[in-house]
Amino acid sequence: MKGKMRKEIFIDLTMVAIALAIGMFLNKFVIANAQVPSGSMETTVMAGDRIFVNRLSYAFAEPKRGDIVTFIYPDDGETLYLKRVMALPGETIQGKDGIIYIDGKALEHDFTQEISYDDFGPFHVPEDCYFMMGDNRNDSWDSRYWEHTFVEKEDIIGKAVFSYFPHPRVLE
Repeated sequence: MKGKMRKEIFIDLTMVAIALAIGMFLNKFVIANAQVPSGSMETTVMAGDRIFVNRLSYAFAEPKRGDIVTFIYPDDGETLYLKRVMALPGETIQGKDGIIYIDGKALEHDFTQEISYDDFGPFHVPEDCYFMMGDNRNDSWDSRYWEHTFVEKEDIIGKAVFSYFPHPRVLE
């Protein structure tokens, strides 16, 4: 009886260890769990939302305009930010009179309903870099204001996939 009980305990502990190892692997290499600290992405992502980030999103693809990404803030090299990709490598972005221009053409869909009359740029995005903006354009500390304007691809953690608390939804 004691031998059988020890075997069951060993099996249970082994299963717990395997589950923890899988969880740690997923958290380190596949997904990230984050809580949004500010309102810079409102109304798409609200302050206090908990989100899942897919770390593998850009393993075989490049970030696209409109993707919501988590990345390392370029001015301090350690803080994690959540913003939207607005300009891609090689593009020139400019904001004038409430309109965002990419390579001189007005952007048809700027991913926000908020109009910001804060003129900026033009900024030419270097190779392997991205220009980020928050959806809450009038209250977002983003590429328009940073000392190091662009986010390098290697500093992008992954693409925000969905918010799971307090209002579950897919993020686009």
